Amino acid sequence: MIAKLTEELAAALHSSGEGELEVVDPDTQRMYVVVDASLHRQAMDALRRQQDRDAIAQGIAEMKAGKGIPLNEAFDDIRADLGLRPRQL
Repeated sequence: MIAKLTEELAAALHSSGEGELEVVDPDTQRMYVVVDASLHRQAMDALRRQQDRDAIAQGIAEMKAGKGIPLNEAFDDIRADLGLRPRQL
């Protein structure tokens, strides 16, 4: 759903000079930030990349600490869970 800004909010956004505007929901008192959609997408992509790097680093640290199982065992477990034939060696 795409909602249109009221004239008041549009004027406030344009006059903010920062490209963003903090707004408050009068019913819930929750704060929101109105920003350009492309800037929001860039920020979300950067956040996802950072989360991916963090998850990979955590996995590597766990592997180095001897946690986890070898990849072949993991695939064997997945095949068993899905009811697939064991892999052919």
